[in-house]
Amino acid sequence: GQAPAVHVAGATLAKADGTPITLHGVNRSGAEFMCVQGHGFFDGPADQTSVTAMKSWGINAVRVPLNEDCWLGHSNVEPAYAGAAYISAVRSYVDLLHRNGLVTVLDLHWTDGAYTGPSAGCSDADATCQKPMPDAAGALPFWTSVAQTFKGDDATVFDLFNEPYPSRATGSAASGWACWRDGGSCAGIGFRVAGMQAMVDAVRSTGADNVLLLGGLEYANDLTQWAAYRPNDPLHNLAASWHSYNFNACSTSSCWDAQLGPLAAQVPVVTGEAGENDCAHGYLDTLLPWLDRHGVSYLAWAWNTWDCGSGPALISSYDGTPTGFGAGYRAHLAGL
Repeated sequence: GQAPAVHVAGATLAKADGTPITLHGVNRSGAEFMCVQGHGFFDGPADQTSVTAMKSWGINAVRVPLNEDCWLGHSNVEPAYAGAAYISAVRSYVDLLHRNGLVTVLDLHWTDGAYTGPSAGCSDADATCQKPMPDAAGALPFWTSVAQTFKGDDATVFDLFNEPYPSRATGSAASGWACWRDGGSCAGIGFRVAGMQAMVDAVRSTGADNVLLLGGLEYANDLTQWAAYRPNDPLHNLAASWHSYNFNACSTSSCWDAQLGPLAAQVPVVTGEAGENDCAHGYLDTLLPWLDRHGVSYLAWAWNTWDCGSGPALISSYDGTPTGFGAGYRAHLAGL
């Protein structure tokens, strides 16, 4: 059946009738990099057969990372993969996922802005790598356009920015959280930043009421000050996005108890990315039961046929054949 509309209801996500829903899904990487690299829209198939393989694992959600330049049709992207063509491809894929009953999370992954400070991914001003925060010049038009495109489709959730790390540029957690919320001129970042408040406002200005996910600092692994710096949303439809890998700072149950548990008791928390880089599932075997006990949603990275030793990859074939890492995730889903 059609994917359910979702909204925030206290500390949980809920369907339109008020029934709580926890997202258990996968990330489908590709739309953030293929277009800007001149290779197409998606990395691998984006058809019914591939979605059927995903569904065979028992998922109910798919996160789709996006590229700012491709969506806005900037001149550094080949016209065949930019602007209206890119938007149409994304829209068609979201429609396909929805027809298969899958909630979709759209994530602003790669953005503009030249940044060469601590933890820089590249020196390119274009959207070719991860930046510490999104640029106001592109991210605000991006979210205005995305919101206009998917307004009225509450089975689509907006993840405002993939993995913020402004504190590495600004020099402290306090200045990093201020940059995260307020944007503008942030120390160490040479472009005008789109803060979370401005992106919330851009979406709401269109009349879109979609759930908005806001990832914290340190590549969305630090949510310690999320509640204190939460932007204002007139619709009260915000949830926290958290990323969890075996190589993150907060990767133990004691840290989750201290940092994540208290927030998950206040607002919905969605683990937008979860994984490990060892082709195994020992980390997931500890993490996922903790998330289940606390009602936290999670989407594993990633439904792509990469070498699972170079980056977390769930599958070795798009027919759903799991890697060692993916086998652990599939088994956990089967046991829910």
